[in-house]
Amino acid sequence: MKELDVNFKDRQEAGQILANKLSNYAKQNVIVLGLPRGGVPVAFEVAKALKATLDVYVVRKLGVPGHEELAMGAIASGDVRILNKPAIADLLISEEEIEAETRKEREELKRRELLYRDDRPPLDVTNRTVILVDDGIATGSTIKAAIAALKKQKAGRIVVAVPVAPASTIEEIKGDVDEVICVSSPEFFYAISLWYDEFPQTSDEEVRELLKKAEMKEETAVAV
Repeated sequence: MKELDVNFKDRQEAGQILANKLSNYAKQNVIVLGLPRGGVPVAFEVAKALKATLDVYVVRKLGVPGHEELAMGAIASGDVRILNKPAIADLLISEEEIEAETRKEREELKRRELLYRDDRPPLDVTNRTVILVDDGIATGSTIKAAIAALKKQKAGRIVVAVPVAPASTIEEIKGDVDEVICVSSPEFFYAISLWYDEFPQTSDEEVRELLKKAEMKEETAVAV
């Protein structure tokens, strides 16, 4: 799936461009799920354009001990864990190290779910069309964990939508979902941040504000 190699100004612009590629889902009964933190500003723009419900889907990367930027797997809501077994074998990572990292990230996952969801009920995706959005995909470990969790929760149709990802990773996940939408799949990828002019870290507060803003828009639309 080779698309144009483009740079995005920021996550807002990336979301707007991505939304154009998802226009056939407009006004359908879909739910847009942003992966926090960076995927939420992108998902907000997608949900706004499609007039769809926005929610957050918490997934945590399991970092390699001492090299946390590398992923040896990921966890997601619903007690889902995906492990990169070849990487674990190559790096001689012990079972004890895997379990320690899993415990740590489960605590953070729980913290974020409480922080982002407030008093909203648990997310129900049963038989729903879900558009899973992030600001980009690198190794694919977090998005794979999210896909596995959504399948466990019996989502009806799963669409992965991202501004940028390596073509090889897109090919890997294609068979696991109903559709993959990617604006740019460069041959030489390196890192997600290189494909944005502005790529600041998204804060917990920004995630909360965007979810609140989306909820207010939805309530206004229902009232009208």
